[in-house]
Amino acid sequence: MKILHIITRLIVGGAQENTLLTCRGLHQRGHEVILLTGPSVGPEGSLVEQARSEGYQVMEHPSLVRNPRPVKDAGAYFAIRSICHRLQPQVVHTHSSKAGIIARYAAWHEKVPVVIHTIHGLPFHPYQPGVVNTAWIMLERAAARRCHAIISVADAMTATALQNGIGHRGQFHTIYSGMNTGPFLNPVNNRTSARQKLGIPADRLVLGTIARLQPLKGHDDVLDITADLLAAHPQLHFLWIGDGVFRPRLEEMMAAHGWQNRFTLTGLVPPAQVAELIPAMDILVHPSFREGLPRAVPQALLESVPVIAYDCDGAREVCVPQRTGILVPPGNRMALKAAVLQLAADAGQRTSMGQVGRQMCQQMFDANVMVDKIEALYEQLDQPQLPA
Repeated sequence: MKILHIITRLIVGGAQENTLLTCRGLHQRGHEVILLTGPSVGPEGSLVEQARSEGYQVMEHPSLVRNPRPVKDAGAYFAIRSICHRLQPQVVHTHSSKAGIIARYAAWHEKVPVVIHTIHGLPFHPYQPGVVNTAWIMLERAAARRCHAIISVADAMTATALQNGIGHRGQFHTIYSGMNTGPFLNPVNNRTSARQKLGIPADRLVLGTIARLQPLKGHDDVLDITADLLAAHPQLHFLWIGDGVFRPRLEEMMAAHGWQNRFTLTGLVPPAQVAELIPAMDILVHPSFREGLPRAVPQALLESVPVIAYDCDGAREVCVPQRTGILVPPGNRMALKAAVLQLAADAGQRTSMGQVGRQMCQQMFDANVMVDKIEALYEQLDQPQLPA
């Protein structure tokens, strides 16, 4: 098959990692794969060079940008139509909200035989202005009528989309976002060497976070309970993996409290190196307010690290309450503090949760399983019909 994948930008992020693994897997299976993306600029880092090294064709178009820009958006629509007309792909598979809306229209109007969109995370959420929320819902409803199938990375994404009138039940297929599980199952570092590499004392109990330092990731909630946590457990240490626009402000807050020696901020870490740092953690704390299904959670569990997460979107599908971790109502800092104190005080529970999570995630998040399911869906839709 000739398959055209389209994503708004190739920054370091879960949706982008998912897309590259899909393109790589399909390419290795003998399909002709083309990846179209927009400019990949920003503090998050770029995956463009990685994509170019993997053997399939990578195209960039300057009009495919993240934020709404009517002139550029129109340019992107016509550019994608032109690319589809020239390449004649059998499948167009879109990722991310902006590219997903524009490219589904373009591919549908070019009568591409199979048009598929993956929901890595929905663009509307309770933390944005109502008018913006409504606009995104209307755009997603219209775009859903211009594709043959929608892949959700979590059942929660399907439920939320359907509750908001997006698509119909027969369009949706849950395929968990795969990853290269090998480095997580067999990390190059152990607990001691990972801590030595990061300069974290061996006797600390480490609370890790893997997320960009940006809005709605919950770093402020962690800082708000840090004083109480340190008072109860003076041996706690915080490891934050990731970078972003909030870093200067967060570091100022740490300095104001004299916590510099209690926090290790790695900055931007290439995705392939995250597995090397997780062994330094005793608990992963993931207080994100919105996700599709947070990749950090299965990544930690694959290395037998239990999880505390805000109960939003697909988090509960992998952070199973009292089996692989503890779920907390989003924004409930008292409950977040209680969950940390519970696991900090119970090494046996941490070990049990980590072991159960590791066993559960090995098959559930294997990249080859994901690509097998995506390829099977393409073949199933080789004679698509217009969605009802």
